[in-house]
Amino acid sequence: MSSLTNFLLSAFVARSLGAAEFGAFSLAYVTYGLGINASRGLAVEPLLIRFSDTTLPAWRRACAGAAGTAVGVGIAGGLIGIAAGALLGGTTGQAFIALGLTLPGLLLQDSWRYAFFAVGKGYHAFINDTVWAAVQIPLLILLKETGHAQVFWFVIAWGGAACVGAALGSLQARVLPSLGQALHWLRRHRDLGPRYLVENTGGNAVDSLRAYSVTRILGLSAVGLIQAAGVLMGPFKIIYYGISLITIPEAARLLRRSPRLLSLFCFAVSGGLALLAFAWGLALLVALPHGLGHLMLGSLWRPAYPLVLPTMFSVMAMCAGTGASVGLHALGAARRSMRNTLRTAFLIVAAAVIGALVAGTQGTVWFAAGASWVGVLIAWWQLKLALHDAGLRLVGEWLRPRPATPARDTAAD
Repeated sequence: MSSLTNFLLSAFVARSLGAAEFGAFSLAYVTYGLGINASRGLAVEPLLIRFSDTTLPAWRRACAGAAGTAVGVGIAGGLIGIAAGALLGGTTGQAFIALGLTLPGLLLQDSWRYAFFAVGKGYHAFINDTVWAAVQIPLLILLKETGHAQVFWFVIAWGGAACVGAALGSLQARVLPSLGQALHWLRRHRDLGPRYLVENTGGNAVDSLRAYSVTRILGLSAVGLIQAAGVLMGPFKIIYYGISLITIPEAARLLRRSPRLLSLFCFAVSGGLALLAFAWGLALLVALPHGLGHLMLGSLWRPAYPLVLPTMFSVMAMCAGTGASVGLHALGAARRSMRNTLRTAFLIVAAAVIGALVAGTQGTVWFAAGASWVGVLIAWWQLKLALHDAGLRLVGEWLRPRPATPARDTAAD
């Protein structure tokens, strides 16, 4: 439901605005991703790893600190967003100001979603995201019908609806976010939080830095077209993010109950998701020229169409590396996970910038896709090392029989 809401939002904004204005919206959206990944690193990741499948009282105590941390990150990020918007001015500045005003609610609502899955109450997350959608969609339609189809108001409607979901989440969990307990939460999980903060924000910096760099080199319209190609992969990402909500809690449970099967689970996650991404990408390439493109993006679909194939390969790389990332998180290998993410982020940003300089909009997407697959190899190598540290092996290794142990010489005994 969350991914469906975000997909509909992006498609609606793309159809309502031109490429340049959609580019401004895209910059605000990827910056929101930076904030949400910072919140997940400090608040959500420790909650998923250490409080999945726990008792309800212990979960509620943990949620007060985790949710308070998410609010704190949202307040800090929101102030930065408002300041940046005032400095930038214009359409982009308006988008950043609107994001800054609503970021605390956006991050708190996201934290409730993961918290509910950690305790096995995913239906609460579904209800919460459904309410978010039920508030957001009519607001967007009302804005367009009343002549307020502007980036600022679209972001306000999106973030304001998330604030409603954030308030509902507190009622569902019967927990109030506590900024005071947030400090205790950060101290208690200082072995995980800072590393996952760097990892998550470093990973999201791929999208943010690439968007900012491409804007500088090629202009807002290029960013809008790249984001439009990403929107076309939106229906698949509904599946991807839905599955991703449960993979880390399930991997953490599997590690406690059947640690030998962890690597098999990771391979299954990556393989299944990558095949689904490939199938959806092929369907897009065939169906977009036959009416689907105009239905999803309006007039933007034609210039965005050449970017679909490299975007598909990028998404497949993201899927292929997901299993390794899940395994690293379940093992609590925060240091290895952080290094893997930062290396991959550096490769993708560098490749995207070089591609933009060499071959324009298509070049930046193709070069980034190639770098993403290099990152997949790095991720699985790091998982292999982490499993070795834990006394486990990758599935391909434990399927091979161990060398036979020499028999004892009973006669000599």
